[in-house]
Amino acid sequence: ISVGTTTVRLLEQAALQKNNNDEYIGYGSGWTDLFITPGYEFRIVDSLVTNFHLPKSTLLMLISAFGEKDLMMNAYQDAIRHGYRFYSFGDCMLIL
Repeated sequence: ISVGTTTVRLLEQAALQKNNNDEYIGYGSGWTDLFITPGYEFRIVDSLVTNFHLPKSTLLMLISAFGEKDLMMNAYQDAIRHGYRFYSFGDCMLIL
């Protein structure tokens, strides 16, 4: 379970850098420029806790890649209908 979209990017970057077939993730330091959009094949993360993100944001693109775009858009419509809060101190969801 990844907690947050930044953690998703870091774990997926580490999975891309694995050092041999016996390890799930590699090690290292530095920055990642991994940009996750719909169609991305996740290697290590299989569930995610995240906030509700702003429309047309790259973070919304990441969760749409993770949880199927139509399902995520339906969840957002439901969140808006029920008055959920967005941004960092808003409500969150668990995507399985």
